[in-house]
Amino acid sequence: MARSSANVHLSATGEPYAPPVSSVADVARSSTVRWRIFAIIFVLTMVNLIDRVSLSIAMPTIAKEFTLSPAMQGLILSSFFWAYALLQIPGGWMIDRFGPRRVITWSTGLWGTFQVLAGFATGGASLLFARMFLGAAEAPLFPSGGKLISLWLAPSERSRGAVMMDSGSPLGVALGGLIIAYLIVVLGSWRSAFVIAGVATLLLGWVSWRYLRDDPSVHPQVNEAELEKINAGRETPAAEAARAKVKGLGIAARSLTGLLIGRSTWAMVYFGLLTWGPSYLAQARGFDIKGIGFATFVIFICGSLGSLTGGFLCDGLIRKGVRRGVAVKGLLTFSGVIALGALLLLPQLSDPIAAVALLAMTAFFLMWGSLYWSFPALLAAPARVGLIGGVMNLAGSIGGIFVPILVGLILQFFGGFGAVLAFFAICAALFVLATLLIGLDGQREVNNG
Repeated sequence: MARSSANVHLSATGEPYAPPVSSVADVARSSTVRWRIFAIIFVLTMVNLIDRVSLSIAMPTIAKEFTLSPAMQGLILSSFFWAYALLQIPGGWMIDRFGPRRVITWSTGLWGTFQVLAGFATGGASLLFARMFLGAAEAPLFPSGGKLISLWLAPSERSRGAVMMDSGSPLGVALGGLIIAYLIVVLGSWRSAFVIAGVATLLLGWVSWRYLRDDPSVHPQVNEAELEKINAGRETPAAEAARAKVKGLGIAARSLTGLLIGRSTWAMVYFGLLTWGPSYLAQARGFDIKGIGFATFVIFICGSLGSLTGGFLCDGLIRKGVRRGVAVKGLLTFSGVIALGALLLLPQLSDPIAAVALLAMTAFFLMWGSLYWSFPALLAAPARVGLIGGVMNLAGSIGGIFVPILVGLILQFFGGFGAVLAFFAICAALFVLATLLIGLDGQREVNNG
């Protein structure tokens, strides 16, 4: 990151650079490019989830067209996560090696292409392969966002950056529920809906290349006042260089264990609701395609609001003097307990509208889990942030791989969603316990051994 000392400025790579020429007004008023960067990441994550949820919304229609069993539906819904998980660690390495700007652009172009190709599937097998390649293409997006958090945001801003990025996910599911359902009804074809979503993604790839930069010091719209804000509270170059020499992943074993278990069990609840939620609304609550779209919108728009709320609450508590570890872990634990209680209560409700309202409340608190994306920048050495983000997202992806298959098997064996909701409640309880293992006290926790 750029630093000022005796008129010498260092970039994120440690090289001297000439800072942008700033007027008196520029110095008095910081530019806000960093938040525009994260606005783009927000939109990318939103479209990422629109593309991802399109299959879940269309699955009741596709299952009839292709005559798919519940187990086969679960397999297809899971296929996205196979390659998504496999590419997490290589994707994290690519981010650290080539920079998030290039990787995001490549990723966006490829996933838009495979989303279009999914619209031309002729059966369950071809749809499965299209979704698998879509998962591979989408894999680097969230770790890239984690890397940008470390490059563009001061430590005091990273919780907000993390939830700004991740809140695009539930909003994408919410809007995807409306948009994909609307396109299916109006166009009479789930295929056309997939193609339109893919083309929109390709356009976003061009926007990403045009505006994103890996180093704030080389962005033409960043002034020196903003660079000073970005650098506030950062370690000295010497400290960063020393920490870059850590062995392995550069994170304590206990924290890594909590991070991986917590992220995977959180993902099993979130992706379980995302992939099987529309079928639950149709089969257990009697909603038609329009009702599914609207209910999905309500549930996940509350999730998006919850994600933003959790981030601002966390930063607010820290500004008031609450230790970072207490703030982050306290909010995550509270959110997990609320989600657990809601999932246990849901089978007792007979009114479909009340069930949607309770699912919306569950999503609101569950999405405080977006705070997990502040962990790579807070726990890892600078040279390991992309890799730790990839490892963490790998854990979530493994949860995403297994949960659609497990839910399909549970449904086929038990014949109803009561057992599925009990399984989600167990995952929520494990999420709470794992989060408590993570050591976070406002300083990075480094394992030099």
